[in-house]
Amino acid sequence: MDDGKICATLRDVYKQRMGIFHTGSHYGYPTYDFIGSIITLISILKDFIPGMPDLTPITTFSFGLLGMFIAFLTPYTVMQKKGRDKIKLIAGATGLSLFLMLLKPVLNEDGTITFILERFGPSGMITALLVGIVVAVVLNVFNNFSLFKKDSSLPEFIIDWFDFLVPIAIILTMGWVLVYQLHFDIFELIVSVFEPINTVGQSLWGFLLFNLIGVVLYSFGVSPWVMMPIWYAIWIPAIEQNAALVAQGLEPVNINTFETFFSGWLGVGGLGATLPLVVWFLFARSKKLKSIGRATIVPSLFNINEPVIYGAPIAFKPILMVPMWINGIITPIIVYFALDMGFAEIPSKVFQLWYTPIGISTYIMSGLNGVILLALVLAIIFAVWYPFYKIYDAQELKKEQEEAELQQS
Repeated sequence: MDDGKICATLRDVYKQRMGIFHTGSHYGYPTYDFIGSIITLISILKDFIPGMPDLTPITTFSFGLLGMFIAFLTPYTVMQKKGRDKIKLIAGATGLSLFLMLLKPVLNEDGTITFILERFGPSGMITALLVGIVVAVVLNVFNNFSLFKKDSSLPEFIIDWFDFLVPIAIILTMGWVLVYQLHFDIFELIVSVFEPINTVGQSLWGFLLFNLIGVVLYSFGVSPWVMMPIWYAIWIPAIEQNAALVAQGLEPVNINTFETFFSGWLGVGGLGATLPLVVWFLFARSKKLKSIGRATIVPSLFNINEPVIYGAPIAFKPILMVPMWINGIITPIIVYFALDMGFAEIPSKVFQLWYTPIGISTYIMSGLNGVILLALVLAIIFAVWYPFYKIYDAQELKKEQEEAELQQS
């Protein structure tokens, strides 16, 4: 098996699990995340409908089991992509078995098993991915291995059954040794490894860099989705911790979450806060820019800004890249201090319906004060875009006039 091909396949699987859909594959993590977001949206009605039942168990047993789903789907998808359909279900089940073992459940004297529920969800996401990679690699290594000769008279399903036993036994023995002999807790290890990263990510500088790096990459035509595996490693545990704190009657503390970025204040029309630019385009004197504004205003309202990034274009055009960078610095600083000082509520609900128009999602996440903060942020973003838009509009108008004169002459 070509190691390069294995790595490429694992990268594809990782992207699918993390929600990077360049191949149109819409399943895995976003499905359960979507359910959690929908429940958050519906739960708003609880404030207006007395006696409405608590729907949070639906989130617990969808988004809250994310790690378990990933442990199954990662090796399953690798086998599927390698054309090994006979073993894809076995691979998924093996991944699930190893993941459950690494959860380090407590075996009680009465025969029952106690699990820590939070380890099934986002907290177990990295463990689940590691489990999926290990299972996929081991099964691929044993792809060409067989206990029987090629001319064996035994039925094929018997041969396959015995051949599958070896890698599965190795995988589960590895888990047994780690958990029950060495008393190794992979969750504690991952927490200790990621604690410094999470600490930096939740600081002002980390929050600023998260946004600025994505904005700069986007301005050079690189989709910010390439950063999602890194971002989600911080965002998912952060929003989960916020939700847990609120459930205990405490205040949320993590500002750097997906909800803050794309449901709250920064992703106004998409990463880079491009909605105000599109609005300015609607008033352009240039026919080209006015047309772009009309064509991109609807997707921008739903936070889809690829059309304006690549259509205006913003990408590789310094006159539009610079204000995008400026907004990428100013807005996270304002939002961070506003949330840190308690002016608006820090998001504590899983709400990753990123295509919900900004303002609606902001109110759901942070209430009226959150909307007031958004209005302030919008005023600044509009002001930053304006002079650059005017220069660009003048340039495009001049080109159009020159082309019209050439056509007349």
